[in-house]
Amino acid sequence: MVPRRRFSRRFIAIAALIALFLLYNLFSLNSHPTGSQSYSNTQYDSSTGEPAPLCPPLPGIDDVLVVMKTGVTESREKVPIHFSTTLRCIPHYVIYSDFEEEIQGVKIHDALRTMDTSVTERVADFNLYNRLKVLGREGLEQDDFADEANSAIGKPNNPGWKLDKWKFLPMAQEALRYKPDAKWFVFMEADTYISWPTLLSWLARFDARKPQYLGTETQIAETIFAHGGSGFMLSNPALKLASEQYDTRRAELDEYTDLHWAGDCVLGKVLGDAGVDLHFSWPILQNSNLGELDEFTQELYREPWCFIAVAFHHLSSSDIENLWKFEQKRWHEKNKRILLHSDVFREWLYPAMSTQPTKLNWDNLADEEQLQAKTFDDCRDACTAQNKCVQFAFRDGVCFTGTRPRLGNPRKTGYSVSGWVMDRVRHMMDKNGLCPGPDYGN
Repeated sequence: MVPRRRFSRRFIAIAALIALFLLYNLFSLNSHPTGSQSYSNTQYDSSTGEPAPLCPPLPGIDDVLVVMKTGVTESREKVPIHFSTTLRCIPHYVIYSDFEEEIQGVKIHDALRTMDTSVTERVADFNLYNRLKVLGREGLEQDDFADEANSAIGKPNNPGWKLDKWKFLPMAQEALRYKPDAKWFVFMEADTYISWPTLLSWLARFDARKPQYLGTETQIAETIFAHGGSGFMLSNPALKLASEQYDTRRAELDEYTDLHWAGDCVLGKVLGDAGVDLHFSWPILQNSNLGELDEFTQELYREPWCFIAVAFHHLSSSDIENLWKFEQKRWHEKNKRILLHSDVFREWLYPAMSTQPTKLNWDNLADEEQLQAKTFDDCRDACTAQNKCVQFAFRDGVCFTGTRPRLGNPRKTGYSVSGWVMDRVRHMMDKNGLCPGPDYGN
């Protein structure tokens, strides 16, 4: 007979406490039904096993409401990753869609619930919304998920995209009701990543007691507005002014929205009418994913290199997770919290290029056509023969070169192979050097 081991009461009590602690943390990380959550600020260092804080210091975050916009055709695919990454350390957030539901225990609010029925029953844009109200998700059809390339007027044949423009004004008003004491409202989409320590260091430079409207400048006709996908920020007084405009001019603004195609432009017009001007924020807020970034451009009114990098757009769930892990790693290992565009290139883009200087099924977005090059080897030689050329791509039998390095993205159709002249890329990076400090653009 094998003798039974004896366990002291003290050992059993300690084991029970540890089990309760683990269950509590598992629950707190996966169940945030209101969006204003209690979160665990502890993780464990993989090398030492010692406790390490999960969330960096975020001064001012309690005064911020993060407002995420999504839609029923994308929410289950794009929203969940944020619960374990971008929203994990955010105490106050709310998610708006065109369909009320729960995702992983978090309530997704219907941004259009206060729309006048004279609009929802008359305007064809609401066909999808009305179908969902009756049938729920079972009312979704295959065509609702069909995507199309973005055009000069968006995606006019996509049902979810056509409905999206109607969310901006009621969403802004609902966000103000949700947390009326917030100093800042940060609006983002489900394929956007935001560096919170960097954002908060930027917002601290503005007076939130005054109307403030921060975003990447975009223009349609005479209206200048913040591009929605890049993320935009409104102070409490600015959001109140927009809400008052919507209250007093609802019928007029509903008609204007019906005739327009971009909801972020509609919101920008309302803010402009209220006397709130946009603070131009490029390259701080990007309408680009990481592969599209041109960190060496000198063609626009700012050179990105030393500017802070707050937001990126058009990201997959894996992109968002990788960026979050990247920021966690640089904070834990180097105590770096503020992210600059030079950091993005030096610590993310350059290593990705140098690890594999030639990539198959990849397009690095080189754009100067070289008609004399008929093969990939010719294309590479054409680049090395030009002193300023740092990258090349052979796409479907055509050679392209470029004088500024970009990482690019996978190419799923056709034939494409890309490469970089890494010693030249390294020279450009070293020539730009280290930044004396963050450039906030104000």
